[in-house]
Amino acid sequence: QVQLVESGGGVVQAGGSLRLSCAASGSIFSIGPMGWYRQAQGKQRELVARITRYGSTYYSDSVKGRFTISRDNAKNTVYLQMNSVKPEDTAVYYCNAEITSAYWGQGTQVTVSS
Repeated sequence: QVQLVESGGGVVQAGGSLRLSCAASGSIFSIGPMGWYRQAQGKQRELVARITRYGSTYYSDSVKGRFTISRDNAKNTVYLQMNSVKPEDTAVYYCNAEITSAYWGQGTQVTVSS
């Protein structure tokens, strides 16, 4: 059984910073790509950032230059550093990891106040 547990969400003022973490636990031999998705109210879930096991990254245009994804393979953990946040970044953020199949965390709410 594999679990992904996110932490670090909350309320932040526009222009501020927040750091999300997602730790994978359970029967894990190796984790492939890991990513962060978000879903704003009334909208579809969208990919925010993704990182391969070897550190190659992808960012959506809406967060490029503001967010940084990283991972610690020894800790089976992925991070999302969110800087210069905007009200439109408000959403539930979900962690995703490719292990034997795709696994999802339960989500963490990020609210950016203007």
